[in-house]
Amino acid sequence: MSEGKGTKEDGVTTVPVLLTERLRLRPFTLADVPAVTALVNDERVARPTLNIPHPYPPGAAEEWIATHAPAAAEGTACTFAIERRTDGALLGAIGMHPNARHRRAEIGYWLGVPYWGQHYMSEAARRVVEFGFTVLDLNRIEATCVPWNPASAGVMRNAGMTYEGRLRAYVIKQGRPEDIEMYAVLRNEWETVDDRR
Repeated sequence: MSEGKGTKEDGVTTVPVLLTERLRLRPFTLADVPAVTALVNDERVARPTLNIPHPYPPGAAEEWIATHAPAAAEGTACTFAIERRTDGALLGAIGMHPNARHRRAEIGYWLGVPYWGQHYMSEAARRVVEFGFTVLDLNRIEATCVPWNPASAGVMRNAGMTYEGRLRAYVIKQGRPEDIEMYAVLRNEWETVDDRR
């Protein structure tokens, strides 16, 4: 289900709106700044991510949201606000970073602590994977997590991804090398599972 594709043949031009049973994935707006700041200014959210600082500095949410439209126009990223359809609550974010040349993309996400354990992120990830294969015509979608974040690994598996291995000391987080684990799903794998379409 989609309220607008927001795409062109070789990539994303605007952030579309995607629907799931419980969620509305939509562009962020400046009205989301207070909720974003409150949700990510929690060490439990920031710690397993690569790009969210803790404590979260004033003005960071505005700066981050301001990058979304240009990145979508360039076809380098499509970042969605995850909104609960029943009450409009902002739950978190999920983004896709396409590489048109290689027909692949990486997804990344964060979810506010009050919404953990309710399978919201798995639902959002499945919808974004579907968008990547059906609208962006990707061949591969991948995601990574730190080894000590089993909940994120569960999201990747629930989105149809397969564990591909551990990349040792692959990133620097807070000045320390961190291993990451790679998961991915290929288009032909996704197409063979009826309940993911």
